[in-house]
Amino acid sequence: MAIADILKSIFGSKSDRDMKAIRPVLNQILAVYPEIDALSNDELRAHTEALKAKIAAVEKPFEDRIAQIKLDIEKDIPVSEKESLATESDKLVKDEDEAIEVVLNEILPEAFAIVKSTARRFAQNERVEVSASEFDKQLAAEGRDFVEIEGDKAVWHNHWQAGGNEITWDMVHYDVQLIGGIVLNGGVKTNKEQRGMIAEMATGEGKTLVATLPVFLNALAGKGVHVVTVNDYLSKRDSEWMGPIYMFHGLSVDCIDKHQPNSDARRKAYECSITFGTNNEFGFDYLRDNMCSRMSDLVQRKHHYAIVDEVDSVLIDDARTPLIISGPMEKASGDEQFMEYRPYVENLYNKQRALINTTLNEAKRLIAAGNEAEGGKLLFRCYKGLPKYQPLIKFLSEPGMKALMQKTEAYYMQDNEREMPQVTDELYFVINEVLNTVDMTDKGHDTLAGSVSDPNFFVLPDMGTAIAEITHSNLTAQEKAEKKDALMEDFSLKSERVHTVIQLLKAYAMFTKDIDYVIVDNKVKIVDESTGRIMEGRRWSDGLHQAVEAKENVKVEAATQTFATITLQNYFRMYHKLAGMTGTAETEAGEFWDIYKLDVVVIPTNRPVIRDDQNDIIYKTKKGKFNAVIEKVVELSKAGRPVLVGTTDVETSELLARMMKIRGITADVLNAKEHAREAEIVAKAGMKGHVTIATNMAGR
Repeated sequence: MAIADILKSIFGSKSDRDMKAIRPVLNQILAVYPEIDALSNDELRAHTEALKAKIAAVEKPFEDRIAQIKLDIEKDIPVSEKESLATESDKLVKDEDEAIEVVLNEILPEAFAIVKSTARRFAQNERVEVSASEFDKQLAAEGRDFVEIEGDKAVWHNHWQAGGNEITWDMVHYDVQLIGGIVLNGGVKTNKEQRGMIAEMATGEGKTLVATLPVFLNALAGKGVHVVTVNDYLSKRDSEWMGPIYMFHGLSVDCIDKHQPNSDARRKAYECSITFGTNNEFGFDYLRDNMCSRMSDLVQRKHHYAIVDEVDSVLIDDARTPLIISGPMEKASGDEQFMEYRPYVENLYNKQRALINTTLNEAKRLIAAGNEAEGGKLLFRCYKGLPKYQPLIKFLSEPGMKALMQKTEAYYMQDNEREMPQVTDELYFVINEVLNTVDMTDKGHDTLAGSVSDPNFFVLPDMGTAIAEITHSNLTAQEKAEKKDALMEDFSLKSERVHTVIQLLKAYAMFTKDIDYVIVDNKVKIVDESTGRIMEGRRWSDGLHQAVEAKENVKVEAATQTFATITLQNYFRMYHKLAGMTGTAETEAGEFWDIYKLDVVVIPTNRPVIRDDQNDIIYKTKKGKFNAVIEKVVELSKAGRPVLVGTTDVETSELLARMMKIRGITADVLNAKEHAREAEIVAKAGMKGHVTIATNMAGR
């Protein structure tokens, strides 16, 4: 028996210890629930107001002192006193947050019982009648479909529109979901450094419903709760789906993705008790706020508490990807060069493609003849020339071919790549996928320079020598200045020209339409690799986006420059308290703790998992794989079972749809091009015999 197993047998697993610590809190909720559930509808809402008042009483001394400090700082007093007051204010904010956490933990059993009782009332009654409050009247006046005023009564309905579909509320929290809620609120702290917890819940266990518990509890403090999703469909849907449960108790709810940036509507969304939105939009709003010159233009308030859905994707996978706000450059003289040099670069790319095709056929012949040394060298040459060339990818998938190429690569990489020119000299340009670079060879330089009839196209002037010659010449000071300016302009023009050519080569050789980007309304739009969604408003930097636009022969937009940037990791570390939900977090538990001081707790399932998780099947070729997929889809669809086929990119999803159409199967395709139909496609996905093909758009 391993040491880990011995320790586990003595002390129990981490999951066992977590459940042991949480169980007493769960028992408190279950104990108070019958009393809360016995209250009338009006009494239930009054109890919520009493909890709000209890928290407000704790906050008041802190708020009063902070308000006084703000007034004192505006007075004409020494800078040292202002600094002392600012330090006191910062400490008061932290002390207030800690005091709020104490009272939230005290009222947690009652608050969770209120949410569960509210869910039960909506699930069991089509109409929930209460005395009309001003908030009820406001909601009805706004045309909300779940509440109407009848005399002095407000009638709340248990059905409403969410994500473009009519839903009827039919959910009540299970005990394991109450446990999930306890965890998301921070659980039972065992470490002073801990800033929150992550609940790992299996697929289908109701993470969205679980979130209603801690969201409701923390919203009572009036400091703002942010519910963070990975895409705008989920943020809008969840705000509409869960919203009435919160609003029934006087808590305001909105979604920032429904409103334009920097608008009054978005500012009001942040002032709500509960604010839904995507991770990127929260981050971008923070950046925009930092670019504001007036306090009145700010949209966000203090970062108090956030719950992040698909937390591993947001806080680990995309954590280091920067959010960037960019704007037009004052001078963008090189824009027209992309279209000017596109034909020459396209010609060079086509020459390389023809060379790779010939070389690959020769490599196949040599390998088949048993000459693996020479065949492997040619195979490696193809990889260095066009690693995304489909016939090459197909050949490398055959048994032993990838291993042969890697063995050859190791040979030519040794001794500081001394022998590499034997592989690359025949190419026009060399691609390094790891470093994301394209380097032209002498052969490529000569070919392109000949195409543009300029043998010195890639020859940049030696600035040091040239400036020294001008400095020591007998010219006047004015003539020297003019000569230097002309030299700098010539150098800048040639450098920009070379940069344009390299970026165009990247666009042709390393970026693929319907995989890395799509064309919508004659605009190049980036597709997020992790979510399969269009990244609206995002552009590749350093001229790459313009190069792709030139490649696709659409309008080349002006070059941009970075104004503000932040990573999601740094953004979410600003929150006083952070929580997350996902189906897979335990494997990254160490990273979550090291970076965010978040503990991961595995929540047990309500019932034993009966899902049939089958083994993966590996096929020699894509054709074989796709044919097998089609056969399985035909079998399941004819049996009346709804089928979801997951793909990694737009191109594959559309290919499968065409193949199914040939077999007489009509499938809905959900990808970056069809994102506007998402609600409609999702609504039909579970129908009898219906087939849906989706890229890795989160939420499928």
